[in-house]
Amino acid sequence: MTNYLESFTTLYSIIVIRYLVVASIFFLIYYVFFKKKWSYKKIQSKFPKSKDYVREVLYSVCSVVMFACMGVLIFESPLTPYSQIYWEIGEMPIWYYGLSFVFMLIVHDSYFYWMHRTMHHPKIFKVTHLVHHKSTNPSPWAAYSFHPIEAFFETAILPIMAFTFPIHFTVFGLFFLFQIIYNVYGHLGYELYPKGFNKHWLGKWINTSTHHNLHHKHFDNSYGLYFTFWDRMMGTMAPEYDETFEEVKTRKAIS
Repeated sequence: MTNYLESFTTLYSIIVIRYLVVASIFFLIYYVFFKKKWSYKKIQSKFPKSKDYVREVLYSVCSVVMFACMGVLIFESPLTPYSQIYWEIGEMPIWYYGLSFVFMLIVHDSYFYWMHRTMHHPKIFKVTHLVHHKSTNPSPWAAYSFHPIEAFFETAILPIMAFTFPIHFTVFGLFFLFQIIYNVYGHLGYELYPKGFNKHWLGKWINTSTHHNLHHKHFDNSYGLYFTFWDRMMGTMAPEYDETFEEVKTRKAIS
């Protein structure tokens, strides 16, 4: 029991500190230091209220409890020997190291799209996903702002991947570092990709902050995480996505 508690405490500390550091960097840059200078670039012109930031942070640090529990399940439980996490780089071909990261992106994105879309079903939305959608104008702090039920399903992708295909432990760590950075960007409220990215042959398949911001604004479209594959195939792209992206990227500073 002591080992489980120590592992939980360590994992919780790592995950919550990572969230706070990444979100803080983006928040300080866009919502504090350059707030007045860059406010014209904000996707939704208004800024959230202080109480919104507080709610987002509180729910996020609570969500990390579930994330840490899943980490213990993978790395410190009786199920651990059955996981596909490997520790010696030579156990798999070196080309697989990078490929496994790409595969994780695709698997996670597919899982997220259908899990996320399911949570928008009217019969379960209020119980599972409403907490996250209280941030109709999200900030970087909204990245992990979930109801505990949603937090469970959000983090269920960890054991799904860890127990189904080989992943080097460093790839596992790098992936979830990337995940929080991209998640914070998705909730940033500012578009960081350049003008025209949404129409580029590659960019049109990449999820953007504009894409996810429209989801928070309207609720009924743009369900993807890293990519727009599923949204485009299933007809759930926000109809005003391209127009909004271009409008945001062509704004001029008010002199």
